[in-house]
Amino acid sequence: MKKLYYGVAYYDEYMPCERLDKDIEMMKEAGINLVRIAESTWSTLEPRPGVFDYSHIDRVLDKMHEAGIDVIVGTPTYAIPSWLYKMHPEIMADTKTGRRPYGARQIMDITSPAYLFYGERVIRKLINHVAQHPAVVGYQIDNETKYYGTAGENVQRMFVRYLRDKFGTTDALNAAFGFDYWSNRVDAWEDVPDVRGTINGSFAAEFEKFQRSLVTQFLAWQAAIVREYAREDQFITHNLDFDFSRGCSSGVQPDVDHDQVAKCLDIAGCDIYHPTQMHLTGIEIAQFGDQIRSLKQAPYLVLETEAQGFPAWTPFPGQLRLQAMSHLASGAEMVEYWHWHSIHNAGETYWKGLLSHDFKPSAVYQEAKTVGAEFQKLSPVLTGLHKENKAAVLISNIALTSLKYFNIPMGMGFGRPGLLSYNDVVRWMYEALFKLNIGVDFIYADSLPEGADLSRYQLIAVPALYAAGEGLLKTLLKYEEQGGVLVGSFKTAFADENIKVYHDEAPHILSKAFGVSYSQFTNPEGVTLAGFADGAEADTFMELLIPEAETEVLARYQHPYWKEYAAVTCAHFGKGSGYYIGCHAGESVMVRLMEKALESAGIGTEFADAGVTVRESRNDKGEQILFFLNYSPEEKTVTFPRSVDLLTGEEYDGAVTLSDWGYRIVKRR
Repeated sequence: MKKLYYGVAYYDEYMPCERLDKDIEMMKEAGINLVRIAESTWSTLEPRPGVFDYSHIDRVLDKMHEAGIDVIVGTPTYAIPSWLYKMHPEIMADTKTGRRPYGARQIMDITSPAYLFYGERVIRKLINHVAQHPAVVGYQIDNETKYYGTAGENVQRMFVRYLRDKFGTTDALNAAFGFDYWSNRVDAWEDVPDVRGTINGSFAAEFEKFQRSLVTQFLAWQAAIVREYAREDQFITHNLDFDFSRGCSSGVQPDVDHDQVAKCLDIAGCDIYHPTQMHLTGIEIAQFGDQIRSLKQAPYLVLETEAQGFPAWTPFPGQLRLQAMSHLASGAEMVEYWHWHSIHNAGETYWKGLLSHDFKPSAVYQEAKTVGAEFQKLSPVLTGLHKENKAAVLISNIALTSLKYFNIPMGMGFGRPGLLSYNDVVRWMYEALFKLNIGVDFIYADSLPEGADLSRYQLIAVPALYAAGEGLLKTLLKYEEQGGVLVGSFKTAFADENIKVYHDEAPHILSKAFGVSYSQFTNPEGVTLAGFADGAEADTFMELLIPEAETEVLARYQHPYWKEYAAVTCAHFGKGSGYYIGCHAGESVMVRLMEKALESAGIGTEFADAGVTVRESRNDKGEQILFFLNYSPEEKTVTFPRSVDLLTGEEYDGAVTLSDWGYRIVKRR
């Protein structure tokens, strides 16, 4: 990107009165230099089959161009018009619970021939119409796309073809999924059952993997159509989103393979929604920014985040500024609010935009003006930021899906209060590194080639890698053997890529890396840790680890019947080290474990005790940029290195006071 973008989603179609000129005037005052349009208004663009009305789009494009505001045009395919449903009711997704009724968005079968026919037509008409307009800088294909549970007969047939291509024979299929159990065995491809009724977790997880591939194919299909019309100077992106189980962006998205979708995008994009007020920690902004940046190891776009959002998210004074700078600190080159104004009716009436329902210049809008001015000032220095992180977290959609089917018998989670999910374990490990101010990349395990060179990282955290093929496990073992540091958690390397439990000692292959094995596990009750995390309580799940003779036991279980077993260990394999924690415990335990592992890895922790969040990047000139971010209602005094403030020009070398919810962005001398 040539500049930092500060933007909003804008819907002229939703306005209760004529607002365009006034809105643009207010946008310019706030420093808004980009809007996203059109992605949700198919029925306005095509009110009747084959009849197209570009009036809303044209007037917005013309006015924005006149004002010097760039535009991203979204393809409008994620919410279908009622006439399409009436003509082709079969396009509605047929799911485990039945066929979706019309009314909401994202309710269609993305493989339906009728849906694809009309979707392609509206995409071609729209992009052909706008591609040469000078205001258009890029395109967003669809919106937060997923497979929407589609599992009808057509999808089942496609899945059987997929299984034939993957396994070749029904004997191989039966062996991989253990179909002899409960007489599920099949000996003819036409006898493969509808997966929606299966009791076989391997079969169900494979179907979800297949469903995710439908999303990849769908978005690649859209991108290819758009590229037929797009100018060379226009980009294609998509707003990838995340698991929302905590009521905000919460973890790896179970319905999309982000690493696969990213291949069809010029620039990775995302939607990040997070708590504010006293719950603003910056962790969601950091984690999910890091995940998206890691897709292409390049700057990315935040296509949606909240200005106000839910009533509980109305920001305290100063938080809108802090949030915007936090996105830049992770490597974003655009921060865009959903949305400009607050909608006056329908499903998202109380998901408020930058402006409230009265369109007045509220306190949030006034603070946005400050953000816009600062973006303009920072733009020459902060475009092209890149990270040189030495630590990474390995994530896997296969592991996530497998634990969805097997964590309840293990006592871990999904739908049971107080228990763990895969994303909770990812967050546990990432948050420890975040609190130590260690920069982190993400490695997408499911697309990692066997034997991949991971030597750029000195430490790799491996949370709950429950299901993994031997190729991946050998890659991790080789990484440690050649000098890397692995930090693994419970339920790693337990089953293969088909979710079939390995029949030797656990963790399979990685027992060499971690110097432990186990065959028993349980749910801790009254169990604490004795050792480096003395007195910390084990909760939810624990493995009864048996260390090898040379393995260092960092903590044992403190319990009359489990005390002979290790809880946390450190071992050496080749030139590297492997740390393993066999139970879930509190935040402080993981922080201490990461401190030990970072020391072994030789990763410096210059800002571990800074008292605020510190994020590091380098710009195109190779200059080190530091973001000091105070996620606190209290002033904090921080020791700064010799540096210059990019906003004020002030020079620092020593104690600096950050206001509540305050920040400093500096260039290191």
